[in-house]
Amino acid sequence: MDGREIDHVALTVRDLPGMERFYETALGLRPMGGDGATRRLGTGSRVLMELRGDPAAMPQDPSQAGLFHTAFLLPSRRDLAEWLRHAADTGLHLTGASDHGVSEAIYLDDPEGNGIEVYRDRAPQDWPRDKGRIRMFTHRLDLNDLAAEAQTAWHGIAADATVGHVHLQVGDLRQADGFFQDELGLDLQFQASGGGWYGWNGYHHHLAGNIWNSRNSGPSPQGMAGLAEVVIADPARAGHQITDPWGTRFRFA
Repeated sequence: MDGREIDHVALTVRDLPGMERFYETALGLRPMGGDGATRRLGTGSRVLMELRGDPAAMPQDPSQAGLFHTAFLLPSRRDLAEWLRHAADTGLHLTGASDHGVSEAIYLDDPEGNGIEVYRDRAPQDWPRDKGRIRMFTHRLDLNDLAAEAQTAWHGIAADATVGHVHLQVGDLRQADGFFQDELGLDLQFQASGGGWYGWNGYHHHLAGNIWNSRNSGPSPQGMAGLAEVVIADPARAGHQITDPWGTRFRFA
C-alpha cells in the first residue's frame, strides 16, 4: 500500500465568513487556522477544507468543468446516522440519498453551489463485484432505517473523518481517463453512462469524473468561484503540482 489519498480540497468562495459558518454548523468542521483571506477547517489534527475568500470572484457556472462534489467519509454507519439526525433537526436541505452498494451516501450543496457528499463505506469484502471488478449502483437509501442507527446526539464530525473522494465535472471522458490513469496513477474501478470512477490500492474511488452537466466544456474561466485545487497526499511527489485538461489543479503534499 503506497498511502496515496485525498488530503484536502480548497475552494474559492465569495462570502468567506458565511461559507466558514456553513461548514462549521452543517458538517461540524472545526477552525484550524488561516488569515484574513483564508480559512482552514478540519477535524482532529487534519485539515479537510480550505476556503479562499475572493468577493470579486464570478459565481460558478454548473455547466463548466470543476467540482461535482467533495465527499466526506465518516468512519461508521452510526456516525452517518447521527449526522443525518443533525441535518433533519437543523433543516439542512438535502439534494439526494443513495445506496451505492459500496457505500451509503447523502448529498447536499453549500450556499455557493459546491456539491457535498457525506457517506460511510461498507466493508470491502461486502462490495458488489462482477467478475472480480467492483460494481457500483444507485438505489434509494432508506433514511428511516439509517436514522434508527443513531444512538446519541451529534457532536460534530468524527475526529477520524476524511475527504474520502472528490468527484469532478470534466469535458471529455477519454481525456479524463488518460489524465487520471497516466498522470495520477489511478486505476479505473468502475464505469457507467457518462462517468468513470478511479482509485488507488483497490479503493472503489478516490476521484471520479463525469460529463453529465459539462460535456465538451473547455478550460474553466479564470476568476470563477468553486474548486481551487485538490491536494493529494503523495510523499513521492510532494511539492509538485499538475493541472487536468480543464484547468483543475492537483497539488501533492
